[in-house]
Amino acid sequence: IQHLSLFTPPLFIIFLVIIIWSTIWKGFALWKAARRNSLVWFIVLLVVNTVGILEILYLFVFSEIGRKKSESIRTARRRRR
Repeated sequence: IQHLSLFTPPLFIIFLVIIIWSTIWKGFALWKAARRNSLVWFIVLLVVNTVGILEILYLFVFSEIGRKKSESIRTARRRRR
């Protein structure tokens, strides 16, 4: 029985690709959450590691929902004036 180590070349390369992938998406998501002053999302994205899945969902789904809500509130305020 061979001992399977994390540092065998194929596993190390896969592990390295996952780290790079996750770091890139986490960086974009944290940047967007900070720009939108979303403290709760910033903390969740910082603490939870989902290999980029939650970060991608935040960037393309959740942040867009928040943007649309804030735009509709701004539009309603303009109409009242």
